[in-house]
Amino acid sequence: MYELDFKPHRVCARNIHVGVSDDGSTIQNVEFTGGCNGNTKAVAKLVTGRPVDDVVELLAGNNCAGRGTSCADQLTLALKQAQEQARALA
Repeated sequence: MYELDFKPHRVCARNIHVGVSDDGSTIQNVEFTGGCNGNTKAVAKLVTGRPVDDVVELLAGNNCAGRGTSCADQLTLALKQAQEQARALA
């Protein structure tokens, strides 16, 4: 498993910790620090075990309170970064 700590921007969450499979294809775990506790826990549960590409397609561009991004959107950036780095190491 490849793990990454991602510092999100323009959202309430202060960190997004993601783990993806060694080949970067599947989400192994997600943990938010900060943000709306119930919502971030729900998002983490919903995406764990799913393909990275499917989650990125589904959540990319999600907007919170006119910020132009959201915790879910920032998660997609973290997942793409983790996927790229995992594949580079594979």
